[in-house]
Amino acid sequence: MAATSGATFAATRTESPKASSERSAALILAALALPGILPAAALAQSAPDERVIALRYYDYRDWQPGVDRMSVKSPSLYAFVPLSDSLTVEGSLVYDSVSGASPLYHDAVSGASGRGIGDYRSAADAKVTKYFGGSSLAVGAAYSHEQDYISRAASVEWRTWSDDRNRTYAIGFGAAKDRINAVEGVNAPVLDQPRETYDYLLGITQVLDAASVVESSVTWSDGRGYFSDPYKLHDARPNHRRIFAWLTHYNRYFAAPGATLQLGYRYLDDSFGDRSHMLEASWVQALPYGLTLTPTIRYLTQAAAHFYRDPPFPQGFVPGGLYTADERLSAFGAVTLGLRVAKELPHRLTIDVAFNAYRQRGDWRLGGDGSPGLAKLSARWIEFGLAKRF
Repeated sequence: MAATSGATFAATRTESPKASSERSAALILAALALPGILPAAALAQSAPDERVIALRYYDYRDWQPGVDRMSVKSPSLYAFVPLSDSLTVEGSLVYDSVSGASPLYHDAVSGASGRGIGDYRSAADAKVTKYFGGSSLAVGAAYSHEQDYISRAASVEWRTWSDDRNRTYAIGFGAAKDRINAVEGVNAPVLDQPRETYDYLLGITQVLDAASVVESSVTWSDGRGYFSDPYKLHDARPNHRRIFAWLTHYNRYFAAPGATLQLGYRYLDDSFGDRSHMLEASWVQALPYGLTLTPTIRYLTQAAAHFYRDPPFPQGFVPGGLYTADERLSAFGAVTLGLRVAKELPHRLTIDVAFNAYRQRGDWRLGGDGSPGLAKLSARWIEFGLAKRF
């Protein structure tokens, strides 16, 4: 979460096997962290001259028919401080508390088995940005710790812009080194397994006219090491994972209603086979008395990993072969509806509240049938934010 707003885009890929497989909550919250934490000035072409302190709190819960699953509580703190007219520093602290059960039918730590899970994550990141005449250089670092997982990441990003300041180019590199050590795996114990990930970024931002801007970036991730989930029976995944992602945003301001249309598209091609498309649209409406209302709709469609096997568990399992029953690697479609309300208060304070509802179904996949036999998954998360600029 904080990695994108602070230290490194590489850290967005540094989840432990349990974190990435057991808690879709953390991934969803990470994707939504930017609107409430990252100040707009942080992407400026010169060093911003205002400080920002922001507090956020996430409350997440998901469920399947007849079973309450995961619950996540996540407070975070973000700070942005200009040190001079050409140097800034920013960073964040995050703590996640996770409890609940795994998806139905997929492993022995599910709600149906009567066994639950509990975990925590503490994470921190920092980034220092130096602005030159026509460019900037940012160096960042991130650290994340769980009961069974430690991740360290670093990054560097260079930005430059055209003479008329209407176009910005970005080049970035990030590296992460992780250690995975299962606490109570239902398979053979996983002891001190390594994973390394290297990320590369190319991006461009173009001002189209006085009211619209488009931003597009591609990232390439090359990971080697342990990608299996020790908390899932028979889970065995490749030890090399390559991910290509293309992300584009388009924003247009409409003066008459005093609103901004935000459109986004993401394509992801994973060497595991779970390719996906995501479309998102938001309408940011300014209202009287310093209020802002932002409804959002998001649609995700995904193909299954080539080694994913449908229920009933363990159908299709072959000893010594690749295998997973993790529903996050299945074929499905998902819809998210969200509404955010923000209020400008005296003394440069801003408060915001958001509610989001998520529904996932196999037969909602676009362009083909989804994975059969999956239990329907629903989720909701609530966000509270308070930011002070001075």
